[in-house]
Amino acid sequence: MAQPTQWQFTAQLPRDFQTKTLRQLLMTNWYLPKHLVFSLKHGKRVLVNNQYLPVNFDVHPGDRINLTFLATDFEHPYSNVIPDSAATVKVLYEDTNLLVVNKTQGSKTHPNQPGEVGTTLNHVAAYLAPKNQQPYVINRLDQETSGALLIAKNPAVVPVLVRLVKKKLVRRTYLTWVHGRLNSSQGLIAMPIGRNLADKRKRQLNGDHPQMAITRYKVISRKPDATLVAVQLQTGRTHQIRVHFAGLGHPIVGDPLYANDPRQQRLLLHSWQLRLPLPFSFNHIMLTASVPEPFRQFEQQPFK
Repeated sequence: MAQPTQWQFTAQLPRDFQTKTLRQLLMTNWYLPKHLVFSLKHGKRVLVNNQYLPVNFDVHPGDRINLTFLATDFEHPYSNVIPDSAATVKVLYEDTNLLVVNKTQGSKTHPNQPGEVGTTLNHVAAYLAPKNQQPYVINRLDQETSGALLIAKNPAVVPVLVRLVKKKLVRRTYLTWVHGRLNSSQGLIAMPIGRNLADKRKRQLNGDHPQMAITRYKVISRKPDATLVAVQLQTGRTHQIRVHFAGLGHPIVGDPLYANDPRQQRLLLHSWQLRLPLPFSFNHIMLTASVPEPFRQFEQQPFK
């Protein structure tokens, strides 16, 4: 099947839209990077009410905007992920631009080697192949972390979603069981995280080349020996939630790197809720990913 060579988007500005220049709409409201706005302008591929409009002209409520992107607008227009079985793909949300799936625990987010298969992105590639679409990874979850994973379906929305993540307009809430009882009902952890020179798989508080990391949490429920917390990240460091709670003396249940649990205990960290603005629109979505079975099993376990 031939790969697409262009991608088109159409949107009508809402009635409460505040008049501004087309450039402001594209860059401020829709978060398009400057080089793509230049390409649209140079190729006269941005239309307002079916007419080309210079980007310094105003757009108004009710105007209809058409954008056409070409493969040549992008350094990597095709993801070229090898399709694998789509059997494990659990779709939480899908439109023409993006897909949110409930990632299976134990599945890597994306391949790291040429020809690699078996990852979530390979499974999504198989799901999208009949539609002549490809998956583009926006962010990743650790292999043992389950839950909502955001994936782009065309190259035009990749830079938009990346900017939304960078500006913290994509809000992700994690759910996790940690060992012990947290005394406060909510809190903020602000501690730098760096590399662990003794174990390259791990990170540690104030490790090598530390970067400030900020984690907010709220207690959902308690057991005598564990606490269920909802967590939001203000920064995105590797293993941030795992390292921060281990640093407090409350490692995540089942963490193979930072807790001393039996190997059969799965990591209880789940990307639970996801809220984001939809590209090329003025709408938001809020999604909840059902928790995997190990969460329910742990909640029902008697106190040890």
